[in-house]
Amino acid sequence: MRRVIPVLLLTVAGLIPLWRFEATPHESTAVLADPAPAETSPAAPGTSGAAPPSGGSGQPASTSTTGSSESTSYGSVQVQVTFTGDRITEVRALRAPTSTRTQGALPRLRQSALSAQSADIDTVSGATQTSQAYAKSLQAAIDAKGR
Repeated sequence: MRRVIPVLLLTVAGLIPLWRFEATPHESTAVLADPAPAETSPAAPGTSGAAPPSGGSGQPASTSTTGSSESTSYGSVQVQVTFTGDRITEVRALRAPTSTRTQGALPRLRQSALSAQSADIDTVSGATQTSQAYAKSLQAAIDAKGR
């Protein structure tokens, strides 16, 4: 019985710092790319300079729109979306937090956006705030296109 009381007191004393611990977010944002100007080109992405089909028509024009910059406690997120016609053909992160989790989540978020063809994308576990900000910026870019 003599040992029980000190053991309980030391356990509680050890748990108090854990209860009071607050993770300090890494508040750093990297500018990953400069936004490309909104362009219209007759060639589809990946044609690498091939001549457009005869008659000048055929493939829809490519346009790019930039979403809003969304703030999180870890940094800002901003995306640029390239459309060919009404299809999303590319999503680039222009700004994103520099944390390892965020950098690991960006390719998954990009692929999810391309697959869904909308901002209705799944949240990446461990990068919830970044995922939500990515979806908001993506939706702003889609809205700017007027799709």
